[in-house]
Amino acid sequence: MILASIPDFREAARRRLPRFLFEYIDGGSYAEATLRRNVDDLSDIALRQRVLRDVSQLDLSAELFGQPLALPVVLAPIGLAGLNARRGERQAVRAAEKAGIPFTLSTVGACDIAEVAQAASKPFWFQLYMIRDRAFMRDLLAKAVAAECSTLVFTVDMPVPGSRYRDYRTGLAGTAGLKGAAWRMWQAVQRPAWAWDVGLHGRPHTLGNVAPVLQGKTGIEDFFAWMRNNFDPSINWRDLDFIRSEWNGPLVIKGILDPEDAREAAEVGADGIVVSNHGGRQLDGVLSSARALPPIADAVGDRLTVLADGGIRSGLDVVRMLALGAKGVLLGRAWAWALAAGGEAAIIKMLGIIEAEIRIAMALTGTTRLSEIDRTVLIGSEG
Repeated sequence: MILASIPDFREAARRRLPRFLFEYIDGGSYAEATLRRNVDDLSDIALRQRVLRDVSQLDLSAELFGQPLALPVVLAPIGLAGLNARRGERQAVRAAEKAGIPFTLSTVGACDIAEVAQAASKPFWFQLYMIRDRAFMRDLLAKAVAAECSTLVFTVDMPVPGSRYRDYRTGLAGTAGLKGAAWRMWQAVQRPAWAWDVGLHGRPHTLGNVAPVLQGKTGIEDFFAWMRNNFDPSINWRDLDFIRSEWNGPLVIKGILDPEDAREAAEVGADGIVVSNHGGRQLDGVLSSARALPPIADAVGDRLTVLADGGIRSGLDVVRMLALGAKGVLLGRAWAWALAAGGEAAIIKMLGIIEAEIRIAMALTGTTRLSEIDRTVLIGSEG
């Protein structure tokens, strides 16, 4: 099929991936209301078209935490995404480098920090959860430092995993033992291209960073059980002291939806935040990222760098997020779908589409630099 837009990559991923993997990437929690709101609320924001302005020279470059970017875009951390293609995170980090943007490795990615570092030629970002075993966290942070990761993304909206019904329906979660394995195997053989690329030639099928603490257990059900038992529901703002004691680089707190929490993040010395509802995968019924972003940006001003994710399906959506107050966006599902659709080359193509769409949106709103994109480019905000 012709891949001309982000939804095309999603459809290609649906055709290629076993159902349990596609639904994991594609789904949200409970009735998925927030998942839909992320997309719908963002697409409903009207841009203010302007004419007869010199837009012959457009500058899409950005800088985040001292790192120059060709686009105001970061590849977000996504657990299991590396299973979408052979050694997927290795392909993703190479694609991000070629596009001139950062890649963020998830704690629960298929490839571990060392393997991704071998594939990378520039520093990448690393994402971490608060885990009960502080020694394990300390070890992961030490590995991130050794790999010269440039920025730490600390996810705080997952003290407990959300209820994602699609995962139960496909046997990814809640179906242990031979029954679950057989159900997933049956889904895998329905996708022979994936089974050949990843199932047979993409080993090992472990989640590299957490493999040491799984103590030899490698089944997906073992991983989900480990998450339920080891994510720390006692997490609070004081735990940032532990993170800071082990990490000296830029610290970004991901999962902020409330202005008070944004102010708290600024008070504890975070360098940035990500306005995010975990892609609608945690608490269903909360605000979309697009609706949560403006009051948060107003609350913290320039005290820290505000980023955002959730519902971004085009370069126009990137411009919308910037206009609402973000300094950059994290792309999640878009790169996971592209990885499934065609690996590194497809991610590069997807990012090229995003860049072209940003250029068109900037030209037709009369902006030539990212710093000019603010709420004045939105209908109803020009005054």
